[in-house]
Amino acid sequence: MRAINNGIGGRNVTTFVLVHGAWHGGWCWVRVADRLRARGHNAFAPTLTGLGERAHLLHPGINLSLHIADVLGTIHSERLSDFVLVGHSYGGCVISGVAEAVPKAIRSIVFLDAFVPANGDAMIDLVQPAVQEIIQGVLERGETTVPVRDAAAFKVNEKDRAWVDSLAVPQPIATMTEKMSLTGARERIANKIYIRASGYPNVSFDKAYARAKANPTWRTYEVPCGHDVMIDEPERLTEILLKVM
Repeated sequence: MRAINNGIGGRNVTTFVLVHGAWHGGWCWVRVADRLRARGHNAFAPTLTGLGERAHLLHPGINLSLHIADVLGTIHSERLSDFVLVGHSYGGCVISGVAEAVPKAIRSIVFLDAFVPANGDAMIDLVQPAVQEIIQGVLERGETTVPVRDAAAFKVNEKDRAWVDSLAVPQPIATMTEKMSLTGARERIANKIYIRASGYPNVSFDKAYARAKANPTWRTYEVPCGHDVMIDEPERLTEILLKVM
C-alpha cells in the first residue's frame, strides 16, 4: 500500500494525487511534488491525455470522462488508497468524477482555486463569460481544441510566465462541453478543502469559495497569489496540504 505506512521513526507517509488544470500538465506540480517527497511523502502528478508531454496523443474524442479515467488509471496501477486528492481549476471537475468512482479510497479532497461542479454541469457552464465566448466560437467553427490562455491572464508571477507559456498547450474541446453525472459522493468525503488564490479575480471561484466557507463540513484557505498557486507559492501550498492530509 502506497497510501500510508510507517516511515523512519514511525512517521506516517501520505500519498498525494495532484491533478492539473486546463492547458497544463503534470509539469506544473513539480515544485510541490518535490517538496512533499522531500518531507517523506508520496506524490503522483499524472498528465491528462492530450496535454503536457502527452500532447502527441491529442484526438477529437478526448473528453472529461477520459481525463477522469486517466487519474483512475494512476490510482489503480499504483494501488493507491487513503490518499489526498488535489485538483486545480478544471481539475476540480476531474477529481469530482474520480470521487464518484472511488470515494472510499480518498482521505481528503482538495479544490485548489478550482471549479466545484454540480450534477449536470459542464465546464462551459462554469467559466467566466469571456471564456464561454471563446469556447462557443471553437464549437461554431468545428474546431477540436480551445486555444491556450497565456500565463499573464492567470496572474502567474512574471519570472515564471515564459516557462508556463512554453509548456501550455491547447485544451481538448470535449473536456469543456461534457456534462457531469454526480450523485453526491464528493460531499460524503469527510475531509473537504477549498483553497482560493486571492490574487486572481474570478467570479466562479469566489462563489465556490464562499459556498465552502459557509459549509461547516469544508475547510477553507486563502493564498495571496495568482491562479497557479503551485507555481507561485509552492512552499505555502505544501504547508497547507500537510495540514489537511
